[in-house]
Amino acid sequence: MNLNPKCYLILSSTFGVAVGDALGVPVEFTSREVLKQNPVTDMRGFGTYHLPPGTWSDDSALTFCLAESLCTGFDIDQIGDIFVKWYYKDYWTATGHVFDIGVGTRQALYKIKNGAKAVQAGGTTEDSNGNGSLMRILPLIFYSKDKPISERFELTKQVSSVTHRHIRSVMACFYYLEFAKHLIEGKDKFEIYKDLQKSMPQFFTEQGVEQTEIAHFDRIINQDISKLAEDKIQSGGYVIDTLEASLWCLLTTNDFPSAVLKAVNLGRDTDTTAAVTGGLAGLCYGFEAIPSKWVNAVARKGDIEELVERFARSL
Repeated sequence: MNLNPKCYLILSSTFGVAVGDALGVPVEFTSREVLKQNPVTDMRGFGTYHLPPGTWSDDSALTFCLAESLCTGFDIDQIGDIFVKWYYKDYWTATGHVFDIGVGTRQALYKIKNGAKAVQAGGTTEDSNGNGSLMRILPLIFYSKDKPISERFELTKQVSSVTHRHIRSVMACFYYLEFAKHLIEGKDKFEIYKDLQKSMPQFFTEQGVEQTEIAHFDRIINQDISKLAEDKIQSGGYVIDTLEASLWCLLTTNDFPSAVLKAVNLGRDTDTTAAVTGGLAGLCYGFEAIPSKWVNAVARKGDIEELVERFARSL
């Protein structure tokens, strides 16, 4: 591969997502208590979906779909269409078929297939705050990172809204992408965390976000998420829980394998928690920090590498 700095960062984050996802797939929905008895320590297969080791899920598939769409520039309707193509035509799947999809994502893609505008397809009610847009949002930062912050926020809002249009989901995606942006710039993860504690509430207030919504980010913004005990960290499908868990795993470990395995062993939504953690950990530690045996086990490795190169060339 032509590993110029841009390509290297995309490679690190993309395989970070895919490896985290694949580590979590075999134990998705498994409880934390069960995983304490038999923790995931390496790439496994079969389990929940009875699929071979290295199989990734909707988290990675939609991440790849977003990256592919961005190769030809930003077109929110095209992003919606490629997501529909994934769900209804098995495009960018690891095994040739879709085996996992969240309720909110499924409902939104059904609407787009039946004529809804992509930017208006996602759910807007408070119970529409699953982690389905957070899990796939990471490629957007490579397209948006050099744009003004207000434009970055607007682009994030549009891409989240394809499946998750509630402001809380948008905010979680934006926080995550801003963290990733600072990692791309080479900053220390703890320094980034402290900087965002100051800048995020102010920015959200300037954008007219209600204080009641900003309050949902209290444990990230006003406390120190890394100081919380494991039993205070939730790992289900709620977007705030996934964002908190990914930050907690990143900030309480010192290398890529420890971060993603910690995420998986939190249980429940194992693939998404580890995919979201893995994206940041890939940027934080670099591609070489991802064990090569895990990278080599990833389904469609060559196709992912080719997509990374195409995406890097397009920027």
